[in-house]
Amino acid sequence: SNMVVDAVQCLDQDDLDESLIGVKKIPGGALQDSLLVQGVAFKKTFTYAGAEQQPKSFRDPLILSLNVELELKAEKDNAEVRVEAVSDYQAIVDA
Repeated sequence: SNMVVDAVQCLDQDDLDESLIGVKKIPGGALQDSLLVQGVAFKKTFTYAGAEQQPKSFRDPLILSLNVELELKAEKDNAEVRVEAVSDYQAIVDA
């Protein structure tokens, strides 16, 4: 219940729009694993080639807020790339 009180106290006290509080339910874990995220929690995980090698946390990041969809649209034409060597593949991934 303390988490609920903390969430309400994060709202604009003049407006108190409770629709701004979201609850994300994740199966498994225990009640003590729950936490309040003060800010934005993304519903989708952004993945890309090489994501597993990236650090899972950043210190003092620069953040860009976009008003556009971040999903790739389906290609109208199928593209095919053929590579002869691993280094060629890595060059495509790095591009």
